[in-house]
Amino acid sequence: MTKKIHVLIIDDSASVRQTLAAILTSDPAIEVIGTAADPFAAARRIAQETPDVITLDVEMPRMDGITFLRKLMSQHPIPVVICSSLVEDGSETLMQALEAGAVDVILKPRVDTRQMLLEAQVRICDTVKAAAGSRLRRRAESVARLRTPEPKLTADVIMPPPKGGAMAKTTERVVCIGASTGGTEALREVLEALPLDVPGIVIVQHMPEKFTAAFARRLDSLCAVSVKEAEDGDTVLRGQVLIAPGNRHMLLQRSGARYYVAVKDGPLVSRHRPSVDVLFRSAAHSAGANAVGIIMTGMGDDGAKGLLEMQQTGALTLAQDEESCVVFGMPKEAIALGAASKVMSLGALPAEIVRVGRY
Repeated sequence: MTKKIHVLIIDDSASVRQTLAAILTSDPAIEVIGTAADPFAAARRIAQETPDVITLDVEMPRMDGITFLRKLMSQHPIPVVICSSLVEDGSETLMQALEAGAVDVILKPRVDTRQMLLEAQVRICDTVKAAAGSRLRRRAESVARLRTPEPKLTADVIMPPPKGGAMAKTTERVVCIGASTGGTEALREVLEALPLDVPGIVIVQHMPEKFTAAFARRLDSLCAVSVKEAEDGDTVLRGQVLIAPGNRHMLLQRSGARYYVAVKDGPLVSRHRPSVDVLFRSAAHSAGANAVGIIMTGMGDDGAKGLLEMQQTGALTLAQDEESCVVFGMPKEAIALGAASKVMSLGALPAEIVRVGRY
């Protein structure tokens, strides 16, 4: 019998601990082996049994979550998922958590409506399972632990598949990137290496709402290119990066010679909102051979079908290689479909973006 993913929940709120435990144990691949109200209680629990994944609150008594995370990563690395409230003021702190070694960020579950609870359940369980399969603590049995995902919606719910006849190749390119677990630091590495004069870039990074704005501000402070959270109607410009806002789909559209983005609500697609499949399909529709599609580290298959659709309309399609991925899920699925024209290391991607931008 396949061993379940063992999870330790650390949060000072008893109600949050109870709700998270209920959500996680609803997945047959996950077992909650304990909860703790603060890092000191968590350390005692870890000494008794090492979990596969920890969910960690940031603001807690006696020791804050960031301090605990740094100590944990230096002494006893375990995949950590930050579980935070939806507070924009705290999103900069969450960026620090990702820099300190957290695998991903999830929102504390809201139970206002049944739909919200169901979506929270999908996101939280998928994120914990992705963390269990991350390179930080990769194990031979980790893939076997991940149960087959429930049926999920495709990009058809947002827009129909491309029918061919996309606009002919011109001199202007648009680079479309999709990433998930491990993507925040991977994207930083790529974008920091880019010069100012590169094609416009549009990105879907699986991340909760509010946090994408802080993520964009952090990248903007580090990179030569300008980076911002996308707003509906933003023009895609050379030297600028637009990041899809959390909890909204982003589509690439074209009016004459102008590319711009549409930011829309909608159901989860490939179990995500924003969805890489939605962005890539829209690029196949609107840019065709003028687009470059890049799929990077992350669990699941979001973006694999969309990358194939981009390839079929003439786009150059790239996939990050296994060695440089935190989780080799999304690129692996795209490669299996034959959707990737090239498989490249993370370090090689910036030079390729520059090269195709000069085509």
